[in-house]
Amino acid sequence: MAVFPVILCGGSGTRLWPTSRADRPKQFVSIVPGQASLFTQTLERVASVPGVERTLIVTGARMADGALAQLGDFDGDILLEPEGRDSAAAMAAAAVHARNLDPDAVCVFVASDHHIPDVERFRALISQAVEAAREGQIVLFGIRPSHAETAYGYIRPTDSAAPISAVHSFTEKPDATRAEEFVRDGYLWNSGNFISGADTLLEEIDRFAPDVGKAARDAVRDGTRDGRVLRLGEVFRQAPKVSIDYAVMEPTARAAVITADLEWSDLGAWDSVARLLPADDAGNRAQGPAIFSESRDCYIRATPSLPVAVHGISGLAIVAEADGILVCPLEHAQAVKQLGTEAEKRRLAEPGPSLSDWAMRYHHWLFQTALPTWWTYGTDHAGWGFHEELARNLTATGADRRLRVQARQTWCFARAGTLGWPGPWQSAVIRGFEAIEQVYRRPDGLYRTLAKADGSPADETAKLYDQAFVILALAAACDTIEDAETRALALLDAVENAMRHDAGGFREAGSQPYQANAHMHLFEASLGWIEAGSSPRWRALAEEIAALALRAFIDMEQGTLREFYDAEWRPASGDDGMVMEPGHLFEWGWLLLRWHRLGGGDETARAADAIISTANASIDAARNVAVNATDLSGTAMDAGARLWPQTERLKALLIKGETEAAVLATASLWRYLDVPEAGLWHDMLDTDGRFDTGSVTASSFYHIIGAVEGLMEAQ
Repeated sequence: MAVFPVILCGGSGTRLWPTSRADRPKQFVSIVPGQASLFTQTLERVASVPGVERTLIVTGARMADGALAQLGDFDGDILLEPEGRDSAAAMAAAAVHARNLDPDAVCVFVASDHHIPDVERFRALISQAVEAAREGQIVLFGIRPSHAETAYGYIRPTDSAAPISAVHSFTEKPDATRAEEFVRDGYLWNSGNFISGADTLLEEIDRFAPDVGKAARDAVRDGTRDGRVLRLGEVFRQAPKVSIDYAVMEPTARAAVITADLEWSDLGAWDSVARLLPADDAGNRAQGPAIFSESRDCYIRATPSLPVAVHGISGLAIVAEADGILVCPLEHAQAVKQLGTEAEKRRLAEPGPSLSDWAMRYHHWLFQTALPTWWTYGTDHAGWGFHEELARNLTATGADRRLRVQARQTWCFARAGTLGWPGPWQSAVIRGFEAIEQVYRRPDGLYRTLAKADGSPADETAKLYDQAFVILALAAACDTIEDAETRALALLDAVENAMRHDAGGFREAGSQPYQANAHMHLFEASLGWIEAGSSPRWRALAEEIAALALRAFIDMEQGTLREFYDAEWRPASGDDGMVMEPGHLFEWGWLLLRWHRLGGGDETARAADAIISTANASIDAARNVAVNATDLSGTAMDAGARLWPQTERLKALLIKGETEAAVLATASLWRYLDVPEAGLWHDMLDTDGRFDTGSVTASSFYHIIGAVEGLMEAQ
């Protein structure tokens, strides 16, 4: 008698607009401060129930990617509805599937977006209800009310003193007076969660809603498998659209209710979210940067980039997102659904995506799809660190692992935490640094460049480029990794000792030791530490590299920046001295403008403008892309277009405030990310306009997150 949790994931939570909407429903975002998404919390909660065999998720096509990405390592199936037909059909299909897996299956039907912090108590109550379900009852999860709530339905138990009682009656959302009477008389809130044997539920559906049962059976029978997804057959559309309450629970004689004396909320509106937060002396509650002045009983949800200050108000909810702002009385929070629907209609009616629209799309892709995918599949949970690359079926290729990828992925998850991703970013950061220290560290304090998938060394070379990324990752993770700045300074000492060049700057390992690229990333690392650390050495390092770039790398009049040099920092001879990479021109320009904001001189900004202008002039207009390499005249030497130059183009245009050009760059970059495989991308566009379809390198994620962060900051 296996237990199958069934997570019903259909609603979009529009009463929590603008945070929750159709393209980013509330179950997939962080609603509760400091916690993972409600969907992830639900997965973890039901997985702890004794006897669980496999988790089933019932959802629609627009939520499938989010559900699949966040399902991660959990053992589960996704039942994909061709069309939403309300809870009766969804539960019936899940019951049919569960019974096919185990004839004696017991299903625990739960919503994907409820707040239940006491996992131990939840598990104990579910176990008790499962036993009753095995005896033929359909057990509802009834919540002992903490107050008179008009937004919930109520259940009247036959025996309010019994832990599990037959149901006397149901009442939909009452007015305030009746709600107070119900609380006084021992009624329970109807949580909408059910526990039933699969056979029991299907028998009652056949008795009271036979068309629902037939459509569900036929849809499962005709379903097609795609990995962990079972696409229900088109006949599912023929199921009557009816809730399980009306279809079965009101007419059945098998309904029972278990009294759940625990904290619970369906987080159906902002007033219920506000109750989860501590209040100040004036009754105000806040998430994010909020300032209250002479105000009482208010709730504010603000983002780091959009703080909110209020004066002289009371009883208001203010929710400020980058792409929408809500202001309403807290007592009228239930009315937000209509406002959100109207706002979305107007947004979607606007001609063409604006930069804000693109920022929202990229933010959703990053938080709901890419980060969960790369944590779940791109992390070697059975071994160490992060995989070098993923095949299109989300399996690791087993390729040797570069140090730079470990450092970049660590940086990615650290930045994700800074941006507000609610996933396990701290665990990823710690895992990344453990790998760097245990697998790559050499006795001299530098780090080797390559290791095999089993953790054995594959190349002992220490590259300046790679050391720079370890320093950069430490800057991003300085609040998570103990003594991060001390570690970074020790590594800088090792770099100074081994790689310092007499003519200024540093030498790179290999056949081309005098190059701009490795310096660029050491420059980036120094800027990261200027923003995060305290040592004056970082500013001195940034000043030195910026001066070298202005003196040797950049020709201000021509707007050029070469890749390779001789020992005197003169352009290399032959073809090596003729190569320019537009992606690096954009990237250097972005970094120099960051340095200018941090106190670099005006000459720095002029140099950035010169090389960004040259890079813009080399854009292939037909494909709207930055090509891989040109000569000094801007003629393409490698007309292919890798993903990363597109991200650097976007970052440079955003920091310069060139909005119209940034919109074009954003649209171009999106083509690389718009792939069938959730959270993956194309790494290369060829000269004929065709994208590669091979494995996906993790190293590109660093570039992508930098571009998304730039979009978010530009709003």
